[in-house]
Amino acid sequence: MATATPRATKRELFDDEHHAYRESYRTFLSREVLPHYKEWEQAQIVPRELFTKCAEHGFLAMEVPEQYGGNGIDDWRFNVVLGEEAALSGVGDAMGGPLLHTDVVLPYLIASADEAQKERWFPGIASGEQILAIAMTEPGTGSDLAGIKTRARKDGTDYVLSGAKTFITNGINADLVIVAARTSDDRHGGLSLFVVERGMPGFERGKQIEKVGQHASDTAELFFEDVRLPQENLLGAEGSGFLQLVSRLVPERLTLAVTSMAGAEAAFQMTLDYVKERKAFGKPIGAFQNTRFVMAELRTEIEISRAFVDRTVQRYVDGTCTIEEAAMAKYWTTDLLCKVADHGVQFHGGYGYTTEYPISKAWVDSRITKIYAGTNEIMKELIGKTMGL
Repeated sequence: MATATPRATKRELFDDEHHAYRESYRTFLSREVLPHYKEWEQAQIVPRELFTKCAEHGFLAMEVPEQYGGNGIDDWRFNVVLGEEAALSGVGDAMGGPLLHTDVVLPYLIASADEAQKERWFPGIASGEQILAIAMTEPGTGSDLAGIKTRARKDGTDYVLSGAKTFITNGINADLVIVAARTSDDRHGGLSLFVVERGMPGFERGKQIEKVGQHASDTAELFFEDVRLPQENLLGAEGSGFLQLVSRLVPERLTLAVTSMAGAEAAFQMTLDYVKERKAFGKPIGAFQNTRFVMAELRTEIEISRAFVDRTVQRYVDGTCTIEEAAMAKYWTTDLLCKVADHGVQFHGGYGYTTEYPISKAWVDSRITKIYAGTNEIMKELIGKTMGL
């Protein structure tokens, strides 16, 4: 009996419209992504046309209001469907760029862009012609947002931006990059967000970063050398950057929990199929007590975690999800994903360490999830602080 997955179970979280959307997106992935995936993985980048194709089919930046060319869909459960299906189809890294564009970066603009900025940027964002990225992490600064050193100094009505960012998803493809920069020395109140546009003098991209996994996701260093930014490229009020970043980390971490949960279910299923078929000492390896016990433990943890993630997503949709709940979901599901993938490799034996079986890709790709969007150690710190510790 297979584990319950988003493919097999109509969960209470979704209604018929979400299920139909899931089927449509699954078809899109099979036709437009899977046939090209190996090529994109080798190139370590997806073509820009993937973003426009996603937009044409209603799978990109759905939240952009209709007056700017979007669909005006303000139901985060549709975003959940996209994340789950990308992970279940084994192309999560290829779809990481469009998902980041839709789930992580766009909400900053929805929340903070003024009317002129919306008219200027939203049509291209909705059509996929202007690709989004966000630049927080620096060579010496990761989870500690208050440690950001990139600086934007005022020069008349303009700002002059200098600094460097690293590990930026969509770094090569991006046309609009939201950059966190320091506008004063106040540790928290001195951060501001700016939108840097492709082609601005002084804005340069480094080469793609060679990663252990997640190969189809383009990741790059970005360099800013005296980039002149007009006042119109400041996103929100000066000094509001830290609060903007913190407020958007909840959905970012939930997005990672959603994809990690689906990834764990997919890794479990491929392992279950393998241990039923692979024989050793005259019987399937799934018949050995150790295998049965481990698989039973993993299935139980997956089922319990699925209930928690779905509840947390529903609370986010209802506007009641807390920072600690998002942190719990992020750290628990990413730990679980890595655990399931690691056991999967072990049960596959030597074949698990080859590229012949997809479990090896799941294993390699999963490791970063415990690091980005805030390390799991930082998640535990956040949870601990909410308890007064």
